[in-house]
Amino acid sequence: MTHAPIDPFTPAVELAAAIRRKEVSPVEVADCYLARMDELDPRLNAFCHRADDDVRKAASAAADAVARAKSPEDLPPFHGVPLPVKDLVDVAGWPTTHGSAGAGRAPAAASDPVVRRFVDAGFVLLGKTTTSEFGSLPFTESDALGVSRNPWDPDRTPGGSSSGAGVAVAAGMAPLAHAEDGGGSIRIPASCTGLVGLKPTRGLVTNAVVEVEGLGTGGVLTRSVADTAAALDVLARHDPGAWWSPPTPRTSFAAALETELPAGLRIGALIDSPIDGIPVHPACVAAVDTALRAFESTGGHLVDTLFPLPPADELVAAFTTLWNVGGAGVPLAEPDRIEPHNRALRDAARAIDSWAYAEGLRRTQELSRRIVEGFLAGFDLLVTPTMACLPPLVGAWRAGTDDDPLRALVNSYPMGVFTSVFNVTGQPAVSVPVHHDEATGLPVGVQLVAAPWREDLLLQASRILELAHPWTTRRPSAG
Repeated sequence: MTHAPIDPFTPAVELAAAIRRKEVSPVEVADCYLARMDELDPRLNAFCHRADDDVRKAASAAADAVARAKSPEDLPPFHGVPLPVKDLVDVAGWPTTHGSAGAGRAPAAASDPVVRRFVDAGFVLLGKTTTSEFGSLPFTESDALGVSRNPWDPDRTPGGSSSGAGVAVAAGMAPLAHAEDGGGSIRIPASCTGLVGLKPTRGLVTNAVVEVEGLGTGGVLTRSVADTAAALDVLARHDPGAWWSPPTPRTSFAAALETELPAGLRIGALIDSPIDGIPVHPACVAAVDTALRAFESTGGHLVDTLFPLPPADELVAAFTTLWNVGGAGVPLAEPDRIEPHNRALRDAARAIDSWAYAEGLRRTQELSRRIVEGFLAGFDLLVTPTMACLPPLVGAWRAGTDDDPLRALVNSYPMGVFTSVFNVTGQPAVSVPVHHDEATGLPVGVQLVAAPWREDLLLQASRILELAHPWTTRRPSAG
């Protein structure tokens, strides 16, 4: 049977429902996205590993399962829906480059637990997406994987380090994509490419190992709040093998969207950069104003309480002590091919003895407790810009790196200055694309932050903004 052409921008939950109703076949869906990849990826560079035969085989098996199912309820929630995986985690049978020319290319022996949850939920794995080397920078312009470009303006970065994930979803090469966030790597590309990107509470989503002392966590990039909620229901499962993992939530995150945001919430704002000397672009300030007006109109109580940030030098020192070891444990076939900034980070990490590192970790936890306790005392929801800047031009990060490779991180501060603090605290935070810059037409995200374990509140608040300022029908020029 021939069905109507598939809109590649269809939300994942709607695609899954259409597959269950037999209105479209998983094979047709996979072919749609593979064709989009053929058309768009040579210019945008979202995918670093394609395994089209594996995709079509999995899609065919999914179609057979639909034919055999006695009831649509017998199928998992995302049965037959394609999803690419960020190239920082293992997929059995596929290589994991970690974005590095120095990494080996041997196929992984087993899939990471987060990938297994996706497969158990019925997703068809759609290849692997680009990332900066070891995920250490908020863009992908690497020796190993090349330059990933923003579908809204290919001369600009799509953000990162989940660069390819953001490009794939924004350009309609995937309905949603796996992503990971250690300093903003879900929320930054969400802002740059006009998507929804939620970083869950520390420990809610587990990988094979705890990433960067708990700074890092997995999630997805999507076009809609409903897709984010449904995907989080898949990922937030108790993992008995993890060092820390809460029980599986008793209520569905998708169901939380059917509940109204509680009245009288204490809603605060942080607009000035946490690091002095970093200006905040007017469009990023406007995004915060837009969100605050929407919340005030629905009964939110705007408070003037100052967000309790410690001195910037303390926070940066605490974060970088842990961030220096971000590439630790990555198997390297050719260590001399690591990029200069990561070589410098490794040298800095090796210069810290174990006692100093333990002290840094303890200090990070102390700062985190101070911030979270202050947050709980003053806020239910905090609104900030996602980034202090618009998506930078490709190559902008290179200024001064010939003399000092670590300038790459300093040049990235405007992208991550509002996001990284909540990797330290472990709080859930989401970027939603409520605004567009009039001069450039680029999307601009706003970040919402809640108390630990209050993803339900973030999703409800994000849904209010989605209804007040719809973004799901916006299309980038390269999509």
